Amino acid sequence: MADRLVVLYRDHLPPNRARIESLAETVYATEEELPLFLPGADALLAWWPLTSAVAGAWPDDPAKAPRWVHVAAAGVEPFLFPALTGNPEVVLTNARGVYDRPIAEYVLGLILSLAKDFPGTWEHQRRREWRPSDSERIGNRTVLVWGTGSIGRAVARLLRAVGMRVSGAGRTPRAADPDFGVVHGPAGLRAALGEADYVVLAAPLTPATRGMVDAPVLAAMKRGARLVNVGRGPLVDEQALVDALAQGRLAGAALDVFTHEPLPMESPLWEMPGVIISPHTAGEVTDWRADLGELFLDNLLRRREGRPLRNVVDKALGYVVDG
Repeated sequence: MADRLVVLYRDHLPPNRARIESLAETVYATEEELPLFLPGADALLAWWPLTSAVAGAWPDDPAKAPRWVHVAAAGVEPFLFPALTGNPEVVLTNARGVYDRPIAEYVLGLILSLAKDFPGTWEHQRRREWRPSDSERIGNRTVLVWGTGSIGRAVARLLRAVGMRVSGAGRTPRAADPDFGVVHGPAGLRAALGEADYVVLAAPLTPATRGMVDAPVLAAMKRGARLVNVGRGPLVDEQALVDALAQGRLAGAALDVFTHEPLPMESPLWEMPGVIISPHTAGEVTDWRADLGELFLDNLLRRREGRPLRNVVDKALGYVVDG
């Protein structure tokens, strides 16, 4: 008998839904409808992953809870509520890998934009002003990638390919990592921050990483360095960042994610010089939804055939563990 699958959606449905429907008894539910359909379902596809509705709709009876939840995103923080994480029968998977190369390309684009001051060039163009100026090299500049998962590794590989000097920051220090070279643990982080021209945040949001870039961390960064955040907004204390930028300790920042999204209109980040803001789109390329759908379909087939699922999240840590 086919699994009963609930697909949580908002504006879009999976592009390969006909193939999904051929493998599972499929029901599509909005956030408002989810409490009606989730109890008794075998699986949940959170096609709309930026939701707080799943915790509220989760069945009180563990026997009626889905045994598999797949999140169509890399971050799974809205799904780490006690009734799910505390139930060993529930497997949680995510879309790890889909966004790696697109985000790496986006980070390279942001670093180039900051170094070459493309926003300033475009503003001069808009004003029809001919104002030649020098720009910075990115070759041989030092980059610290904070977050050594698959996205961080893709970023490291691409930045190395254009001649940047890359190291990583993570929970466990390593001296000979194939992508980062050196991975700095907590004990070596302050020294690494003081040497980096760019700090790229690619870490997941967990209790351990929330607010990790606070005022002391920003003060430890090299004067004139730049911060790039493609991880999660709450990794950064935004007021501390505003202060560091306003005081000239940092030369700029490129931010794709924020504590509150959309970024409030009153945020000073909108108009601060040297700041690039994008609306959480670093991983969104023309065919990204098709890739998300194919990853879920592969896992659905694996489940039907009794094979191990891809991208199983360690529910205690909040992310997929390598190896």
